[in-house]
Amino acid sequence: MVGNMLQQLYNVVDTLIVGRYLGEHALAAVGSSYTLMVFVTSVILGLCMGSSAFFSMQFGGRDFDRMEKGIFIAFLSIGAVAVILNILVYAGMDGILVFLKVPYEVAPLMEEYLVWIFAGIMATFLYNFIANLLRAVGNSMVPLCFLGASAALNIVLDILFIKGFQWGVGGAAAATVLSQYVSGIGILLYYYAKYPQLRVRKENRRFDGRILKELTGLSSLTCLQQSIMNFGILMVQGLVNSFGPVVMAAFAAAVKIDSFAYAPVQDFGNAFSTYVAQNYGAGKEERIRKGMKDAVFGAFVFCLLITVIVVGFAEPLMGLFIDRQSTATIAVGVDYLRIEGAFYFGIGLLFLFYGYYRAVHKPGISVVLTVVSLGTRVVLAYVLSAIPAFDVKGIWMAVPIGWVLADLTGAGYYVIYRRKQKQSRSKKSKRKQKD
Repeated sequence: MVGNMLQQLYNVVDTLIVGRYLGEHALAAVGSSYTLMVFVTSVILGLCMGSSAFFSMQFGGRDFDRMEKGIFIAFLSIGAVAVILNILVYAGMDGILVFLKVPYEVAPLMEEYLVWIFAGIMATFLYNFIANLLRAVGNSMVPLCFLGASAALNIVLDILFIKGFQWGVGGAAAATVLSQYVSGIGILLYYYAKYPQLRVRKENRRFDGRILKELTGLSSLTCLQQSIMNFGILMVQGLVNSFGPVVMAAFAAAVKIDSFAYAPVQDFGNAFSTYVAQNYGAGKEERIRKGMKDAVFGAFVFCLLITVIVVGFAEPLMGLFIDRQSTATIAVGVDYLRIEGAFYFGIGLLFLFYGYYRAVHKPGISVVLTVVSLGTRVVLAYVLSAIPAFDVKGIWMAVPIGWVLADLTGAGYYVIYRRKQKQSRSKKSKRKQKD
């Protein structure tokens, strides 16, 4: 949770410095670029998260040979995907700008930013793969330390490149990419030096069809879930862009505040997934059931606290990113934060369902929940924003509606799944008594 907060912190600082020193058009360009980059890297992140579930299961079951083979296969496979993505985004740069409906006054700045930021895709892969591997074996502190160092470096380089060297949006992107490579290469070297027991031995450096199939089953659906979720957000970004630079700038700032607010509960869901996967691998179903109750309660308390802060201080929070004389931009951002912030528990509960279903070998349900959430959001955003009474507020209103519908779907299936498990245990018990 703290690690994700640090990651969001340097995204927030990046946006804050750009907004303060480079103006609203630069902020709009960086904001739209960030949404695109999240979509691209969500493929890698989804694959790494799915692999982490596999690593956790083998670690919980103490099958280290199988774990080593999984590390080898996953690293090569996900690395190849990262390379292909890198080639595709550079080749499709012009088409991306057209698809996102970027206004002509923002397009040159966004293209300059993307040229730099896409160079960090391989660094994102390195950090997330090793970080998820270490978390799978119970080490969350080291990924946090490397992320903290990267965040601090990014802030220093942002100020140096933007304010000192006056490199503009390209300087902001360069600062981020350099920081990503420091954390990615650094955590890889740490893993190799400090975890000799997790190094892949020569006899395990080979492809195993069964492990590849299992990894693909876990990772591909998690990847699909992440991709669908962020593609929906990307489509919403295109709709936002059609309203012009003012709304784009407000959205860029408000999304950073929004993401920072619920980032801890997102990683709480990821940590919960590791907890469930380890207990699932060890066959401790009662601990899973109790963990679900505690996790829901914890997420509720946290989200309630964050709702009070964001809704109550929406205007001063926007004022951190936008010059207070830009009242129209601040007003748009305040509307966004108050509508989204009132329903943070909806997204908190959804993250728990994502983590749970990924851990119990039901990643397809996570995909269904994502389709329900994002499908509703995208459709309603276009429908409601076309109604004059709602206008751009319709985009903001569509989000919590999607969260609530997905939560209801996840809760309904959870009841059905638990009932099936209970019936299965009862049948097994009866068979044993007969024997």
